[in-house]
Amino acid sequence: MSNNNVVEFLVGAIVLAVAGLFLFYAYTTAGVSDVSGYRLNAEFDRVDGLTVGSDVRISGIKVGVVLDEALDSENYLARVSFSVDSDVQIPDDSSVKITTTGLFGGSYLSIQPGGSYEMLADGDTVSFTQGSVDLIGLLSQAVFSTSDSGETNPQ
Repeated sequence: MSNNNVVEFLVGAIVLAVAGLFLFYAYTTAGVSDVSGYRLNAEFDRVDGLTVGSDVRISGIKVGVVLDEALDSENYLARVSFSVDSDVQIPDDSSVKITTTGLFGGSYLSIQPGGSYEMLADGDTVSFTQGSVDLIGLLSQAVFSTSDSGETNPQ
């Protein structure tokens, strides 16, 4: 084996090792794990930015993930299924809303726990929901709206 072959082999091995470390780091920090806990459902008028795998959070703490999104063909609402860790009990009068992590950040489900003593069970549907807010639409309304107060400018 010549010196060039040994050097090429070592460089290739180093590149593969660095790539393997990067993949390991990405997998461990992404919070990818087996879906555990129980499944809940919610219906929203819009789910812009929410994707399968998005976080489900209570008070900013991740307690689950979005499992599925589908359109209900009867009422044309977006039906979202999500998991919640089995050690987290959700009161049945809780609300769920779609929130963003920032102006251009990703979306996640935020659960606001209610005060009921009855808890949601596997397969239940959350009754109180708030869909995503169309930030671009709101911004364009604010920028392009004109205030017509009926006054004229005297000259």
